Amino acid sequence: MLADHNPHGRVQLDATALTMLRVRRFTTFRIRPAVYRDAIPAEVRAWTVDGEPVPFAHAVTQPFEPFPVGRTWGRPWDTVWFDVRGEVPAGWSPDEAELVVDLGFTGEQPGFQAEGLVYRPDGTVVKGLEPLNNWVTLPEPGPFHLYVEAAANPVVQVPYEYEPTTLGDRATAGDEHQYRLTEVSVARRDLVVWELLQDVVTLDGLVDVLAPSGSRRAEIVHALERMVDAMDPDDVPGTAALGREILAPVLASRAADSALIVSAVGHAHIDCAWLWPVRETVRKVARTFANVLDLAERQPEFVFAASSAQQYAWLKDSQPALFERVRKAVADGVVRPVGGMWVESDTNLPGGEALARQFVLGKRFFLEEFGVESDEVWLPDSFGYTAALPQLVRAAGARYFLTQKPSWNETNKMPHSSFLWEGIDGSRVFTHFPPAETYNSDLGAQDLARTERSFRQKGAARHVLGLYGWGDGGGGPTREMLAAAERKRDLDGSPRVRLGDPKTFFDAASAELASPPVWVGEMYLELHRGTLISQQRSKRGNRHSEALLREAELWAATAAVLRGTPYPYDELESAWRTVLLQQFHDILPGTSIAWVHQEAERQYERVAGELTALIDVSLAALAGDGDTPVAANAGPYAQHGVAGLGIGPATPPSAARPVREGERFVLEDAALRVEVGPDGALVSVLDRAADRELLPDGVAGGVLQLFRDTPREWDAWDINDEDKRSGRDLRDPVSAEVDGDAVLVRHAVGDSTIDVALRLVDGRLDYAFDIDWHESQKLLKLAFPLDLRAERSTSEIQFGHLNRPIHQNTSWDVARFETVAHRWIHVGEPGYGVAIANDVVYGHDVRGGQAPNGRPMTTARLSLLRAPRYPDPAADQGRHAFTVSLRPGGIPAAIADGYAQQLRPRATVGTPVAPLLELSDPAIVVESVKLAEDRSGDVVVRLYEAHGNRSKATLTTSFAFTEVVATDLLERPVPSEAVAGTDLTLRPFELLTLRFRLER
Repeated sequence: MLADHNPHGRVQLDATALTMLRVRRFTTFRIRPAVYRDAIPAEVRAWTVDGEPVPFAHAVTQPFEPFPVGRTWGRPWDTVWFDVRGEVPAGWSPDEAELVVDLGFTGEQPGFQAEGLVYRPDGTVVKGLEPLNNWVTLPEPGPFHLYVEAAANPVVQVPYEYEPTTLGDRATAGDEHQYRLTEVSVARRDLVVWELLQDVVTLDGLVDVLAPSGSRRAEIVHALERMVDAMDPDDVPGTAALGREILAPVLASRAADSALIVSAVGHAHIDCAWLWPVRETVRKVARTFANVLDLAERQPEFVFAASSAQQYAWLKDSQPALFERVRKAVADGVVRPVGGMWVESDTNLPGGEALARQFVLGKRFFLEEFGVESDEVWLPDSFGYTAALPQLVRAAGARYFLTQKPSWNETNKMPHSSFLWEGIDGSRVFTHFPPAETYNSDLGAQDLARTERSFRQKGAARHVLGLYGWGDGGGGPTREMLAAAERKRDLDGSPRVRLGDPKTFFDAASAELASPPVWVGEMYLELHRGTLISQQRSKRGNRHSEALLREAELWAATAAVLRGTPYPYDELESAWRTVLLQQFHDILPGTSIAWVHQEAERQYERVAGELTALIDVSLAALAGDGDTPVAANAGPYAQHGVAGLGIGPATPPSAARPVREGERFVLEDAALRVEVGPDGALVSVLDRAADRELLPDGVAGGVLQLFRDTPREWDAWDINDEDKRSGRDLRDPVSAEVDGDAVLVRHAVGDSTIDVALRLVDGRLDYAFDIDWHESQKLLKLAFPLDLRAERSTSEIQFGHLNRPIHQNTSWDVARFETVAHRWIHVGEPGYGVAIANDVVYGHDVRGGQAPNGRPMTTARLSLLRAPRYPDPAADQGRHAFTVSLRPGGIPAAIADGYAQQLRPRATVGTPVAPLLELSDPAIVVESVKLAEDRSGDVVVRLYEAHGNRSKATLTTSFAFTEVVATDLLERPVPSEAVAGTDLTLRPFELLTLRFRLER
């Protein structure tokens, strides 16, 4: 459009640009204002809650005071109820009379500011109010009475600024009113003008995306110009029909035969928490579903897909009448529960059993409440996707997977839009990336043009998915979006848009690709790597909760089977629901406001208390009334002489006593000789059995490193590789001394103190950290340079492990500079390796290099803490404790150390108890033992092959059973070649769920 600059600096526009400037001005100042006419102010009264939300029945009994339009309202996070009364004039038809409300909306993005929910006086919900959906249809002429529950949610997100804000914490948000009530009026919507506006918006959008020299673009511009010429700017309602008539021919021009087919599915990806607390999401869900049900009454082809069983459960508890309307909409096919997970979880950080339970609880809820089971897994916004997920998808009975997040990659584009994704065990699932690269589309020309441009299977396939509706903060689809879909059903210059549903799309898309391409392994997101580190206390709470849940279920199941103790089904499910909610992809990754993480920590503390009480009850029932000290080992391997999954006398761990040799500290046992320098760094780690030094010559080990951490954007989400150039080693401790069986080193950094106790325990070097952290925008890492020439590192993920190259041969390798591992990583060369385990660290980086003597070395680093400022300016401040360990050995040693770090034997008293079951091969690992979800009393055991080999084992039990069958995650029988009675044969990383039917 831009042609040149004249000598005075004014931009010169070509003829098309000048025409469109005129069209857009006419649209903004003539057509849009004419949509509503004859506005009549309504009577408004208000009552301020001054605290947490209250139910409708409570609010309407409170004293409402007159509230004139123009007055400010709403302290941060408060609620104001507005009583709205008025009258629809005689002669207005029901399809044109609307209540128009402006709560003081700022900008255009719904979900990140003030919102409202409209009720009738009898308490029934009408619809939500959002910045771009701020109307309510009014009844027949005559008086009306409505209530508006208005949420004063402050604007926490200012795009591209990411400045620290006190608004995310109720304690620091202040009392200043956030909004000004701008309009509450009864208005008459002119349907012809509104339809004209939708015509113009559709065609105007095409002008921006069509080829500048193309005849189609010229045709549209000419038609828009003729419309402006023909219409009377002083009588838009009277000439709107003429304007539509002029535009009709260009809107009737059909799409090319080769145009893509976009299955448009209504959607509202609602974050369970993010820049608002969980309690506010409960209300966002109600507003969104109310909008959806209102819209469905106007468009019979409309379909709305919504995931997250948790959100339906909230609706059932908080708005039971609205939930029953949703239940009917599900039965009618209008609302489609998708995904089958409890929440749209992060997939990097949750443990394997937790990811399995996302499906167990989510699918079970949908089956029990709606009688439906979705075929697809729906995770459009999680921060990367574990290579364990395809197997879990298939084990949950699903066939398809949806996301669009990899389109956010900073460096490399994913090569496919529709493909088969293969996981670590070989399972494959048909996967689709909506090529609009958003889950918040408005079906505008820009989104559809991007769809056409980005679809990677053009020529081989034509079906793509388009997700439209306001999301993140909720709101959902609007009538304007449906109008866009209607006009683009068959429109020249656009893909064909068809209102559809997920299953129909996936069936068609998978059928048309006879030989889909295959992507193998994890789908690493080249962005948001800081989510592996942020809000470390929340991550600790998750790791420990997962361990407690394993213990609680194991001992409760053992007590139920061996002692007849009642199994605490309800208490365990409640705990699981809490932990699974916290695994939502903006909670566990550490990217929410302070309120969210403070609440998460309180919930983890509550769950810990409840689960510990359940464990104590079960152990008391199992071990009896004796007073002999015993230990309960919930891990899969023997620890301190106690069999895995059993209870027995324990041998205390053997810790070497450190001694001073000159300025150095020496710790030595039968396996290792460790020398620690006065600076707290490792000078030598000698593997005595292999007679091999682990550290490269002249290179210190176990060094704490501090880096600047100033992301280009998205503070809590991102770390940037270039910040590693600013690092410094912490080699000047305040003190280093012998303290009992440890070398205790204290570092002071700014206002922070870092205490680390080094212990040598049974051939394993432990680093126990106690940190009082008060840094800002800093990243703390622990580095282990190793005298190894490794080509790859191995990281534990859910139900197995993943190998990643550590070189930087390709742009994909360079971009993978921070990676996830669960309880351990392993670095090795043929015949020799080192295992590094931890109890709560997730972020790692491993790279090859050269030692000062020119020999190859490999450096493994763990990311311990960071301190982002947005959205929580106090993120990670305060006390932190965790343990890291180092041991020479292979992958089996790494697996054992990882479980030992997470599942330490629990001291109790009583008599020994044999394990409920045992396996003859340690490569097959028991991940969970529980009683069946159907409360039949059957025992359910989940196990997996952990070494990456084809492994065989014989399973023995200490209880009698009549039959053992393989099941899916929902504990329904499935065919399996892995099971022959109690003889098991598992493929590498194969996941197996067994159901033991007990003698009754």
